[in-house]
Amino acid sequence: MYLVVGLGNPGEEYENTRHNAGFVVLDALAQGSGANYWKSECGALTAKGVLADQDIVFAKPQGFMNVSGGPIKQLCNAYGIEPDHLIVIHDDLDIEPAHIRVKLGGGSAGHNGLKSTTEKLGTPDYYRVRVGIGRPPGRMDAADFVLAPIRKDALDDFIESCTQAAHAVSYLIEHGLEETQQRFN
Repeated sequence: MYLVVGLGNPGEEYENTRHNAGFVVLDALAQGSGANYWKSECGALTAKGVLADQDIVFAKPQGFMNVSGGPIKQLCNAYGIEPDHLIVIHDDLDIEPAHIRVKLGGGSAGHNGLKSTTEKLGTPDYYRVRVGIGRPPGRMDAADFVLAPIRKDALDDFIESCTQAAHAVSYLIEHGLEETQQRFN
């Protein structure tokens, strides 16, 4: 069994923002896996499905990004999930739009959702599927950029990144990290 977590912020005002890339990818994965019943547990919305012949618990933490680690830790405990069966999907400023990267472990690169998750788990050694959103234009603040609604001219690249990330999660579960990195990184 795997726990696949999409990071984002709850609420309508954040729905169409880059920071909710994890939620967008998770919704696509859940829909394609037969997961159609969402419930609230451990501070997250969860649904169960099957990807690559593996049982999956999909989760969208319902606190803000910087406290995502609490619900993730609680879900790992509730389902007996070890970090090697945890996949966290998140936006990444350091990757160009329409691109993704998959990795195991590493630092947070300033991402508060990853900081919180690593702190609560006590280890950075979990899978990350990084959805490229690129850097803000000009001197725009990074926080303003990730929380601003996505403009029409950037939407196609955002959708492409999210689509590739969804494929990468399934591929990672079925083929492992090395093959997934060769195919998607």
